[in-house]
Amino acid sequence: MTPTVPLFLLLLSLIGAQATFDQRMAAAMVAGLCKTRPTDLVFIVDSSRSVRPSEFEQVKVFLTNVINGLNVGPNATRVGVVNYASRVKNEVSMKTHRTKIALVKAVSKIEPLSTGTMTGSAIQFALNVAFSEAEGARAKSPDVSKVAIIVTDGRPQDNVKDVAQRARDAGIEIFAIGVGRVDLTTLRQMASEPLDDHVDYVESYSVIEKLTKKFQEAFCVSDLCATGDHDCQQVCISTPGSYKCACKDGFTLNNDGRTCSAPCGNAAIDAVFVIDGSKSVRPENFELVKKWINQIIDKLEVSEKNAHVGLVQYSSTVKTEFPLGQYNNKKALKEAVKKMDYMERGTMTGLALHHTADNVFNIAQGARPGVQKVAIVFTDGRSQDYIGDAAKKAKNLGLEMYAVGVGNALESELKQIASEPIGDHYFYTADFKAMSEIAKKLQINKCEDPCECDSLVKFQKKVEDALQALNKKYILYGD
Repeated sequence: MTPTVPLFLLLLSLIGAQATFDQRMAAAMVAGLCKTRPTDLVFIVDSSRSVRPSEFEQVKVFLTNVINGLNVGPNATRVGVVNYASRVKNEVSMKTHRTKIALVKAVSKIEPLSTGTMTGSAIQFALNVAFSEAEGARAKSPDVSKVAIIVTDGRPQDNVKDVAQRARDAGIEIFAIGVGRVDLTTLRQMASEPLDDHVDYVESYSVIEKLTKKFQEAFCVSDLCATGDHDCQQVCISTPGSYKCACKDGFTLNNDGRTCSAPCGNAAIDAVFVIDGSKSVRPENFELVKKWINQIIDKLEVSEKNAHVGLVQYSSTVKTEFPLGQYNNKKALKEAVKKMDYMERGTMTGLALHHTADNVFNIAQGARPGVQKVAIVFTDGRSQDYIGDAAKKAKNLGLEMYAVGVGNALESELKQIASEPIGDHYFYTADFKAMSEIAKKLQINKCEDPCECDSLVKFQKKVEDALQALNKKYILYGD
């Protein structure tokens, strides 16, 4: 049986994936793989006169649902609730209720205060009292998170900016939830950075419950090794809230901390990026493409003996930006990629594939005999010429072809370009900004059996030597 060594593993397909992030998170919770990290959590709840009694009941349902998703306990999550209007009341102390049942019962008994809206006073109270050790909070420690969730529907009658800054400076992470006619500027003044993660808005209290999942996930720490949400090539070792990678016996962990090297010559590879520079890409997206190329270069063991990288850009014409072997260190390679100028014309993908098959992998252009040959083709739209013959020729010459499509790229064309198994060799995303996620999920696949590695390298060299001999004798391949 002829061994095969695919270059990239797609750990999670961005399109057609069997499980979304939400589904994996839900599955982790059901399977008991998700535990909340040790947290001192205080809800700061607006019950001013603008909040109707029925709406305040909906807030309490939201609090209850979030609490039910927590790992509550003295050594896990401790919960407090501050109720405020013109005055502030400590409804639930972190030292009082240490079980979900007791907490939920205490929340159910909270009554609205129905006066003004002194949000700044409530934050100051939480900082001075609710988060104090006297009320059951733990001493400041990197192992314990301090979190406040503020729920309000109006404009505060006092200053919140300065007191919120003091709370954040004290190590409290603040989430701000606004309802209805809330002042959005105030929410942003209260919340922690990044604001997109810490500011939420709902149209009415009747839909506040939809935020439950967000906060359950925010406090969830999955066993990432068990759920598969890691990028270790061989062995994943769970650590509290994270993981680390390791290798099987006889393998060495690479500097990237994820991939493993075997003690054989299988690290040598000739890889060429074939990049669409047509006008539909647009300059800002072309910069994202260059960053994506450099993300993948970071995963390669670039050196004189190991990985060599070439770069081709195409639009209405084709240009070899730099050939294989011109740069033999990552820094020089990445600088060369950054300097690539944007062509901004048509989309002649077929022409680019012909150029790749006929010219780029020649020994005269830096290709090495006996080394695996890989082309990574990127496009964002329909080709203006026929690609079938060129794609077939490239694969018949032994090139392993990967196809990456963005935006208006055609799935049928990507599949024509991709090597078998097609599902492992073509990727698609609708948004250029998501390309970085593809790069994160792609990793070098080294041989797992050193003996098999050596045998494969020798086999590939014999085949290539034989083809070159035939080429010289019978001139099988024309320009």
